[in-house]
This record gives sequence, C-alpha cells and structure tokens, in this order.
Amino acid sequence: MPSTIAMPANPVLLSSTAAPRQPRSPIPSSLPAIWREIQGADDWRNLLHPLHPILRHELIRYAQFVISSYKSFDQDPSSPHYLNSKYPMPTILSQSGLSNAPYQVTKYLYATPATSTRSHWIGYIAVSDDHSLSTLGRRDILVSFRGTVTNTEWLTNFMSSLATARLDPFNPRPDVKVESGFLTLYTSACCRAALLTEISRIVNLYKNDDELSITLAGHSMGSSLAVLFGYDLAELGLNRVGSGAGINRVIPVTVYSYGGPRVGNLGFKARCDELGVKVLRVVNVKDPVTKMPGLFLNENLRLPWSSGGSGGGSGGGSCYAHVGVELALDFFEMENYPACVHDLEAYVGRLEGSDHEMEKDGRGDNHGDLLRKERGFFNLIFEKFVAWAPWLQDGVMNSTTSFLTLLMMAENHVLSHPPGDGRVPLHVLSHPPGDGREPLHILSRPPSDGRELLHILSHPPGDGREPLHVLSYPPGDGREPRADD
Repeated sequence: MPSTIAMPANPVLLSSTAAPRQPRSPIPSSLPAIWREIQGADDWRNLLHPLHPILRHELIRYAQFVISSYKSFDQDPSSPHYLNSKYPMPTILSQSGLSNAPYQVTKYLYATPATSTRSHWIGYIAVSDDHSLSTLGRRDILVSFRGTVTNTEWLTNFMSSLATARLDPFNPRPDVKVESGFLTLYTSACCRAALLTEISRIVNLYKNDDELSITLAGHSMGSSLAVLFGYDLAELGLNRVGSGAGINRVIPVTVYSYGGPRVGNLGFKARCDELGVKVLRVVNVKDPVTKMPGLFLNENLRLPWSSGGSGGGSGGGSCYAHVGVELALDFFEMENYPACVHDLEAYVGRLEGSDHEMEKDGRGDNHGDLLRKERGFFNLIFEKFVAWAPWLQDGVMNSTTSFLTLLMMAENHVLSHPPGDGRVPLHVLSHPPGDGREPLHILSRPPSDGRELLHILSHPPGDGREPLHVLSYPPGDGREPRADD
C-alpha cells in the first residue's frame, strides 16, 4: 500500500489526455494483501491520486458485471423473455461476456417501476467460488444492478420527491429521507425482499469463512438501488455475523457507483457514514445525471431551514447529498455527445486510460444493444425538450444548458417556505404519482426577451390550456413568490 501519495484537496480528474488504454488483465496477485483498503476500509485514502492500479483494475472488473446485466436484459416485446434475462442463471456470465469470472450467480432480481404494472429484470446476485479465495483474498458476495433502460423506468426516475425511508421496522428514523422514485422501485414486492433473503442466506452459508465482503455495483438508476440496499442491509445488521452480544465481526459493505445520482438527504448520508457503508462514486464531470436530484438544494447549497435545524444538523431536511467518496473522470462534451457523457462503456474506456471509441452519432460500439437503447432514450428526452422550446437553440442557451434545464426542472422534490410558517409549497413540479394523468412538461420564457428567467410548469404544449404554476416572479419586483399566477 503506497503511503507517500498525498491525499488530493479536490476529486481527481482523469482527463482525455490520460495514458493509452491498458489491456485487461487477470486479478492482480497483490490484491489479497490489500483487499480491505481497495474496498474502502480507509475511504480510499491515498488511492485516488494517482489512481492506484489495483483499484483501477477492480473498478473496471466490477463495471463489467454491470455491463453484463445490461447485455442480458431482453427488451424485445416479441421475445418470450421480454423484460427478463435472456440467459439462464447457470450460463448468464459466460453468455454475457464474463466466461472467466470466478463467480456463480445465485439469484435474479426484479423490480416494478411506479408507472408500470409489470416487474422488470434488473440484475443478479452472485458469490465467488472456492478457487478464487486465494486470488481475491476473501469470499465476495456481489450484487449487480443495471441502469435505466425502459421508458417507465425513466419516468420513475424523473417523477419523485424526498420520502422517509422507514426501512428499519423498529426505528423509522424520520430524518433519513431518500428519493421516492428510487425507494418505490427498491421496495417493490419482488426487489427488496429477494435481496434481503438471498444475502442473509449466503452470509449464513459462508459465515465460517475467514473473510467475507459484500460488493454492490450499479450504473445510473442501478447505482441508486445499490446505495439503498447497502444502507438497508447495514441498518438491519445483516452484515453482522453472530447475534446479540455474540456478534464477532462486521462484513464490509462496499458500493461501486458509476454515473449515479444523489439518493437521499443529508440525514441519509450521515446515517450511511455512521453505519460504515463505503461508497465510491465514479462520475463524469460532464454527466448531468450525477448532479441530480438536488441541483438547487444539495450538500453544497442549502437554505437556512433545509438542514434540519438552524445549526445545520444532520437531519438533512430537503437537501439532497451524495454519499461516499468521488472519483471524477472527464470525457466527452455535452454539446457533442449528450448521451455518451452518461454511457457506462465510456466510463470504462476512461478508466482503462483512453478515449472510448464512439461513432460520431453517439451510438457506441458494436456490442452494446441495451446500452444503445439507454443512449437512445436519453437522446430522445433531449431532442423532445429542444422541440418543445425551440428558442433554446438561438445561441443564448447552448444544448448543455438546455438539457440541464430539463433535468433541473424534472426534479420533483418540493421546494418550500420555511417549515411551519403556514404557507403552501411554492413549487409543485408534477401531479401526484399514479393518478393516471400524463406527466407535466416544463417550459421557460425565451432568455432573449430581456426578462429574468421565469420557469413555467405547463400542460403539454399546444393543448390550449393555461400554465398550471408560475414558480417565481422575477427577483426584486416586490411580490412574494406564490404557487400560481
């Protein structure tokens, strides 16, 4: 373990000038001696700047499991496996490109988006085999979550607000809040129960092994599920071997998050830190998804009443906060590749040390059908938004700002007056989830008309109805903000 590398003051950036791509290699022989540090035992201190080669290898290795989840998901409506895995459990790793992975898949995972009545396959649980004990240094329990692919999953992501997690039946912890869209997906009938049951079974099966680890890996929506599950199993104590006063060890829980959004509030972050859940967030600094939700209210920008008390306590209120440690990458420009900035294969390409080979249309290489579908829907959102608001192409606001405006206004957490002052919330960004109405669309005044930007929440353009809510008057005009005009 290098001990002379200085800890960076800011997150490390791996830019497009990095060294050429390194060939994929077997698990490093020195991993068993330092696996706990690689899994975040010291919060990756002295491992990020420069990026430690073994940590780089492990980040790429775990990302490949997430890519295999994408490649295994069947989105062909004519297929008998539609919305399920294309492959059976015994062969999924080999058929999705991981034939040499020393793991056995033990459970498939499903979840039901809030806007759907049908469960979707979202990944799997696997456990490393006996032969890998010497190469990994421990028995590794792996959970791989794919990211958002279907339209209903995107709508679930975009239509949410902060809600109390309440995952511990004996302590509801009202200060611990998470995004309700992710919470709904995670707690759907077939997701959380399957995760908790299978992890409990595996931990009990291998509790006498010398060393155990629990590693959760996910991209985009999948990283949110990974963080939620890491919190849940630690909160319930499922990573503790023994019972009562006889607990003799705690199994480390590590989340590798790729292109993940914020999941909960400051209270959620504080509780994850207290429980020892280790999260390494790999982000592209140009990826807008990693800045959501909480573009306005987050760990860096808070209202006086939003942090759970005048002293800025850990309650967290309406402030979203990232959990864990950030490793920042730098690749692609939003203006040229609005979808590729969020692409997992591009993330892996940057970690490997070179520019990811991308066609100029942003569709990627020749083996990412599901990743291509994700990029396509990401581009579709972008293109529709520009079509709704054509003035955003007039040079005053570039495509990056336009798309960020879409994501910014798609946040459905409610901004409000200080709690308890008796006034209704200022901003209501959507109808209540599940009431059967179409999602509302977001427009704004043309920035070139000389007025302060005034965001308007409206019905779909052209339907003849008046805007529903004016979110604010221009600053300084003497009027109090109010919910409607």
